[in-house]
Amino acid sequence: MIPRTLFSTEHDEFRRACRRFLEQQVNPFHAQWEKDKCVPREVWRMAGEMGMLLPSMPEEYGGPGADRLFDMVFAEEFMHAGASGLIGFGVHGLVANYILNYGTEAQKQAWLPKMIAGTAVGAIAMTEPNTGSDLQAVRTRARAEGDELVINGSKTFISNGASCDLALVVCKTGDSGKGAQDISLVIVEKEREGFSRSQPLEKIGLHAQDTSMLFFDDCRVPAENVLGGVQGQGFYQLMHDLAWERIIGAVGFQCQAEAALDHTIEYTRTRMVFGKPVLDFQNSRFTLAQLKTEIQIGRSWIDSCMALLLRGELTAEAAAVAKYWTAELSSRVVDACLQLHGGNGYMTEYPIARLYLDTRGNRIWGGTNEIMKEIIARTL
Repeated sequence: MIPRTLFSTEHDEFRRACRRFLEQQVNPFHAQWEKDKCVPREVWRMAGEMGMLLPSMPEEYGGPGADRLFDMVFAEEFMHAGASGLIGFGVHGLVANYILNYGTEAQKQAWLPKMIAGTAVGAIAMTEPNTGSDLQAVRTRARAEGDELVINGSKTFISNGASCDLALVVCKTGDSGKGAQDISLVIVEKEREGFSRSQPLEKIGLHAQDTSMLFFDDCRVPAENVLGGVQGQGFYQLMHDLAWERIIGAVGFQCQAEAALDHTIEYTRTRMVFGKPVLDFQNSRFTLAQLKTEIQIGRSWIDSCMALLLRGELTAEAAAVAKYWTAELSSRVVDACLQLHGGNGYMTEYPIARLYLDTRGNRIWGGTNEIMKEIIARTL
C-alpha cells in the first residue's frame, strides 16, 4: 500500500489508544451487544472520558479541541475491528456538529458538554416512512402555538433512536410552498410528553447499532428549541453538513473493504484445498490482487478528500464521489472475499460473514447511491 502522509505522531498515538480501547472494552463484548441491539451507556461514557467520542469538539465546551483527522482515526479503527455498533458514535458526532455550527450559545452550553462526556446521546431524525431521501417532502410538522411548537409526525430508520437523550428533528415549520424555506431542525428532549420511540428495529446487519422509529403526538417543545433560534434554516443547515456525513461514512466503508481483504488473505494462507493453500491458486491471487488495487484507489481518494476538508475546500460533489465509490467498493470486496472463504464464509463465526451483513446498507444510508450519482451528474 502507498504510505499515508495525513497523520502526525499525535494521530498515531491516538490510533494506538483507540486500538487498546477496542481490544479491552469493545471487541470482547460486541457479540452480546448484537443480541441486546444496543451499545451500553457506560461504553459511551468511557469513550467520552478518553476523548474518543467527539475528539474535534472545542475545548470551550469540554472537548479535546483536536482536528477532524482524530475523528477519522477512531472511525477507521472501530470499523476495521468490526465494531459496527459504534456507528452510533458517528451519528452522535453529526448531531454535535450541527449544534456547534448552527446552535445558539444556550443550545451549545446545554448539550455539547454532555455529548462530549457521553452522558447525553444524540440522534438526527430525517427519514420518514414515505419520503426516503426527499427531505423537502417531510410531513412531520411543528406548529407554532404561543411560545411553543407542537410537533406531529413520525420518523424511521433513526440511528440511536431508542437510546437518545435528544433528537434533532427535521420538521416543516412554514407554509410558503417553497420547500426548503419551510424546513427547520428542532431539538426534542427525551422527556417531552408526546415523544415516543419503538424498540430497536430488526435489521439484516448492524445488530448492535440501535435503529428505531420515533413518534411525535402533539409533542410540545419551547419555540427556542429551533436550532439556531430562527425557523426556515433547517434545509440549508442539513445541506452544508451532509458532505461531512458522507465523508465519515466513506471512511468507514473503506475500512470495511480493507478489513475484508485482510481477513481473506489470512484465511487463504492457512485454508488447505487439494493439498495446498487457497492463496496458491492463481484465481485466488488474481482476485485478491484486483481487490487490493481497487482498495488502494479508494484509500487515495478518501485521504485526498480529508485533506480538502481540513482546508475547507471539500465540495459536495467530491463527498458524493467518495460515498458512492466506497459503498460500492465495500459490497464488491466483501462479496468476492466471502466467495474465497467457501462454505465457511456463510458462517457468522467468521468476520467476513458479519461484514457481508453489515455492508449491504452502505449503498442506502447517508443518501442512496442513486442520489450520489444525481449529485455528481449535476456537475457534468
